[in-house]
Amino acid sequence: MADHLLGPLEFGFMQRGLLASVLVAVICGLLGSFVVLKGLAFIGDALAHASFGGVALAFVLGINIYLGAFVFAIATALGIGAISRRGRVSSDTAIGVLFSGTFALGILVISRVDSYTTDLFGYLFGDVLSITERDLWTIGALGLVVLALVSVFYRQLLFAAFDPTVAAASGIPARRLEYLLLALLGVTIVTAIQAVGIVMVVALLVTPSATAYLFTRRFHHMILVSMAIGSLSALLGIYLSYYLDVASGAAIILVATALFFIALAVTGRGRRLSEKAEHSSGVT
Repeated sequence: MADHLLGPLEFGFMQRGLLASVLVAVICGLLGSFVVLKGLAFIGDALAHASFGGVALAFVLGINIYLGAFVFAIATALGIGAISRRGRVSSDTAIGVLFSGTFALGILVISRVDSYTTDLFGYLFGDVLSITERDLWTIGALGLVVLALVSVFYRQLLFAAFDPTVAAASGIPARRLEYLLLALLGVTIVTAIQAVGIVMVVALLVTPSATAYLFTRRFHHMILVSMAIGSLSALLGIYLSYYLDVASGAAIILVATALFFIALAVTGRGRRLSEKAEHSSGVT
């Protein structure tokens, strides 16, 4: 048993992959709780796909991939807000237009490059086992930024998330906080891209937090449980990908999904037993 646990850690790529996946899971657990609370899964998916345009352009220009992804994600978030407020279309429509357009731009850019194939498409589907030390430092730095800003503005973000109208009436800059949350969401998505890929990054944001929501009543407990579930999913997924020789990002997401359905079954059964007990006590 010990050999199965410690054996893979002899390799540097496994050490970096495990550390990176846990860091990403912690960051996603933090922001994912806000995503679930505010129902931002669709916009999170949009920002993830939009970032691919930045990834492709940065790849072609030879600049930092994370910078390109971040710029496109933030520009898309601001564009969605501007179009939905000033235009005559709904926010869902604005999201659909912008994320499909920026994603198509990424496909167009890489179609003009002769040697794009494996390296670039790794960002679509994730390859945490190819994480370098430089990538690890970048993920750690971006994660610290997210954690620091959420810590500073936690109460305001939480108030605005629960009731933006009352928050604005109380003098809290709800609109600015909304843009801050979108910016932090963009940063979080950028950190998770290489771990699970653009296609599945929203699952890492939503699924552990949705699982935590089934067990908790307080928001800060939800955040902590979400971080723990995400980290467990990352660890189990990495080991499964190593021993079964499957894609690491897909393995992480499938473990998280399995944990969600287990939690759903357990909490559903507990709720039914509680209701049955209340009914019985009422009858007697």
